[in-house]
Amino acid sequence: MQIRELTLFTTNLEDQKQFYTHVLELPLVSSDQEKFTIKIGTSLLTFVTAKTSNPAHFAINISSYKIQEALHWIQKRTEILGCEGEQIADFSNWNAKALYFYDNDGNIVEFIARKDLEIVNTHPFSSTDLVNISEIGIVSNDNKIIYEQLQAIRPIAIYDGNLDRFCALGNAEGLFILVNKTKKKWFPTQEEAFVADFQLKGDYNFAFTNGKIITEKEYI
Repeated sequence: MQIRELTLFTTNLEDQKQFYTHVLELPLVSSDQEKFTIKIGTSLLTFVTAKTSNPAHFAINISSYKIQEALHWIQKRTEILGCEGEQIADFSNWNAKALYFYDNDGNIVEFIARKDLEIVNTHPFSSTDLVNISEIGIVSNDNKIIYEQLQAIRPIAIYDGNLDRFCALGNAEGLFILVNKTKKKWFPTQEEAFVADFQLKGDYNFAFTNGKIITEKEYI
């Protein structure tokens, strides 16, 4: 499942632009007073200014065997979020390892190295090792309703978990992370999972607004 463009909302547009272009060293595609877009491998990430916004949780696939190099690289730029006492989370059931940090809006950003994707190279780690946006968290109080709405757009497989509290939909290339906010908090910080608006383009095209999925035809 491919995520070609993710749009998030921010009350700190310039701070966010500084973080993604200077801290993460990602190329700026476009920018104006209301929004900016940066390139993350084969994906685009856009931030649009808003009066209010809740923090989101999203992941970026990186080269499959460079999680330690990624750790050293990001530690020079920002603070790592602890993962149950460790700096790197080992998801053996996903054949992957991940690390986490905040951006300037308090969004939880994840670098995840998935061995199943076999993304192999030998150059020193840099922003070019950020392959694509691979996950976006969808927070609600009923995962089953969100799952059914996504299925109505296009059939999608359950990758892990269940519809009660946590469910990952899709595949290693791209996942929707469904979280029931009444039963689960965000990993690794264990902070409350807030409903965060976003827009998505790729194999699925929709807006998630005020806790509801709105199809592309409805919001364009």
